Amino acid sequence: MTRGKLWVVATPLGHPDDLSPRAAAVLTAVAGVAAEDTRRAELLLRRIGAWPKRLVSCHDHNERRRAEGLVARVVEGADWALISDAGTPMVADPGYSVVRAALDANVEVVVVPGPCAAIAALVGSGLPTDAFRFAGFLPREGGPRRAALDDVARDRATLVVYEAPHRLLATLDAMTEAFGPRPVAVAFELTKTFERWHRGRLDEVADQLRAEPESVRGEATVVVGGAEGPHRGDEARALELAAALARAGVAPGVVRDVLAEAYEVPKRALYQAALTARGSG
Repeated sequence: MTRGKLWVVATPLGHPDDLSPRAAAVLTAVAGVAAEDTRRAELLLRRIGAWPKRLVSCHDHNERRRAEGLVARVVEGADWALISDAGTPMVADPGYSVVRAALDANVEVVVVPGPCAAIAALVGSGLPTDAFRFAGFLPREGGPRRAALDDVARDRATLVVYEAPHRLLATLDAMTEAFGPRPVAVAFELTKTFERWHRGRLDEVADQLRAEPESVRGEATVVVGGAEGPHRGDEARALELAAALARAGVAPGVVRDVLAEAYEVPKRALYQAALTARGSG
């Protein structure tokens, strides 16, 4: 028996003309489509004349259960496509469990590349593209989010994240605290009629959006410049200085702010070192 293929197909972020001819041909030809949202998938398939088509849901809450059945259909000889709501599956979207299960079953996985919000925002940000880190969605809670940002604070690569509108300002404030006044580009509604960009320093963009709350609508893609230039000293030296200054009577908050300007060390680490030294001294 000839096995089918699993096609991983990128779909438009918003502008329908961004669906490639190859993607349309694949979606027309396959036996069925596994979609993050079957209602959106139906609209897409109707637009390209590929309806009716067998559709099954494959989202964050069911993709592990769905993977076995999908792979079984492909093993039996049917070609199936995997799509997300918009953009490329598995880039902060469901699909990993399905692709992993297909590869484990020796099923051929074919990627049909296309739109991706992370790449579109990176290219349009005006920030370096030679090295970048995509971090998806940051943790929702303040503590884990700060810890995640501290982990990448000294990374020279440009950082790209997605963020929900109701958490965007908190995330920009946390980035300002962790990174300092780095350049940032925030993109909304990419490829759509009301696509808009906000570029500047992290603190400036945060203040601008805070003053214009009506503009914070829709999922945002945030692109932040990486740490600049060679490190001015190392982390151990910075923490030693923080402790010494605190023991000399300098307030931990002042220690944190002064040394953060001279060393690429997370502010929280500097503050904690100063606070500990002050308490023990």
